[in-house]
Amino acid sequence: MVATDPSRVQVAPAARVALWRDMRVRGIAAQILTVGAVAGLVAYFGHNAIVNLEQRGIATGFAFLKREAAFEISSTLIDYSPASSYGRALVVGILNTLLVSSLGIVLTTIFGTLLGIARLSTNWLVQRVTGWYIEVMRNTPLLLQLIVWWDLLRVSAPLPREAFNPLPGVFISNRGLNISVPAWNEAYLWMLVAAVLGIAVTMLLGRQMHRRQELTGKRFPIFWAGLGLILGPPLVVFLCAGAPVELDTPVLQGFNFVGGENVTPEFAALLFGLVAYTSAFVAEIVRSGILSVSKGQTEAASALGLRPSWTLRLVVLPQAVRVIVPPMTSEYLSLTKNSSLAVYIGFPDFVSIANTEANQTGQVVEVIAILMAVYLTISLTISVLMNFYNRYVALVER
Repeated sequence: MVATDPSRVQVAPAARVALWRDMRVRGIAAQILTVGAVAGLVAYFGHNAIVNLEQRGIATGFAFLKREAAFEISSTLIDYSPASSYGRALVVGILNTLLVSSLGIVLTTIFGTLLGIARLSTNWLVQRVTGWYIEVMRNTPLLLQLIVWWDLLRVSAPLPREAFNPLPGVFISNRGLNISVPAWNEAYLWMLVAAVLGIAVTMLLGRQMHRRQELTGKRFPIFWAGLGLILGPPLVVFLCAGAPVELDTPVLQGFNFVGGENVTPEFAALLFGLVAYTSAFVAEIVRSGILSVSKGQTEAASALGLRPSWTLRLVVLPQAVRVIVPPMTSEYLSLTKNSSLAVYIGFPDFVSIANTEANQTGQVVEVIAILMAVYLTISLTISVLMNFYNRYVALVER
């Protein structure tokens, strides 16, 4: 045989593929065409909207946000009066929506988790009652539930002059819950800062002690240490500031209470309805997450002598949370968007205030654009935070 020199072997050039048959080029072209078509539709409808508004003599733009609102808002977290601007009114609505949503998410997580655990109870009565509650709440429209809770709170409560006074400085009437609150003092701001720093230090300490336990097997009383770090510094600040304890107490004047803090029936009905409704869905998510954990894990924990409560807290829930977190994100988003139903029971949330402004100014397109932008921002923020937490608790594959 005659050996062939590899350096002299000629390789036939690869056949050149036509540009329109290149899958990569075709994919890029399809994306460009799609984006162009969407942009063209947006520009077309936007131009038509502007032309129609001009023909009807309706001004466009966001200059109306600086004009005087001239309407009252019953529940506000910041200073507001009818002389304030439309922009400030929208800020009030956004803060009200954020307050209801944040409180609702926290309470729903707690209550829904307890319901999910109770759903798996070996106690027949607890299991059946929880099951009926979940089925009734999940299969009843949320709007109907909100209206029922709102009517019950207003009808069952007495008039302000006959308000129920269970504790000093606490009054319950059909105008809501009026309670005494500490009068504002600068020391409270520093107490809050101290508490936040205490929480941050507690989280860092807990992480370090968890690593220490994994290496040495020795447990650290992180609960009591964290409790001291969170409550101790604010208490020191409170005492150093002279222990300011002046209270702003509600007083009946005319047909309503003045002073203190008021929790309106509308706010209470909205929060209670959102929590009661969403918790039923969260309970099923928690139940499915617990059932996804292998039974062998529970048996192994029992063989090691762990009590059922410790098994649930230390073995089952840490593994179930990896299954629970992704669908919980959807429930948190639903709760936030469902808070817009507050308009039907008279609570001044973001949608309610935006509707009032759209009716008064005629700037419907601009108001809807603001609504979409704000809810999109809130939803994306929740999604980003939950995705970050999901990556934190996910199993790291080797």
